[in-house]
Amino acid sequence: MQFLMTVTSHQSQTPPTPELMAAIGALTEKTMKAGVMLQTGGMQMGTTTMSLGGGKVRVVDGPFSEAKELVGGYALVEVKSREEALTLAREFLEVHAKVMGPSYAMESEIREMTPFAGIGIKAVVPQR
Repeated sequence: MQFLMTVTSHQSQTPPTPELMAAIGALTEKTMKAGVMLQTGGMQMGTTTMSLGGGKVRVVDGPFSEAKELVGGYALVEVKSREEALTLAREFLEVHAKVMGPSYAMESEIREMTPFAGIGIKAVVPQR
């Protein structure tokens, strides 16, 4: 089972501290060696939003100063169960609490991925 996990912070949009990056790096290395972490990374602060309404596509470039939360990163994991994905997300959040302190607030969204084969579409992977 594959899950996409995103993290959202309600904190200021400042870069992570070196201590936090070291702790995240250690956790990432552990999960990659265990074979569950497929891909992970941080999200840049600038954004482009595309929306569809009334049959038209609109494009709006950010950053948006009124945004109250920031999607800061993601992880794509392959695990045996939803419970295992939730355990990984909890561990990631706990790393932040340990390094940043109890006043740090964030959340993680954990969503199971549906492979193309699961919805009747044959995926074609281009050769590079």
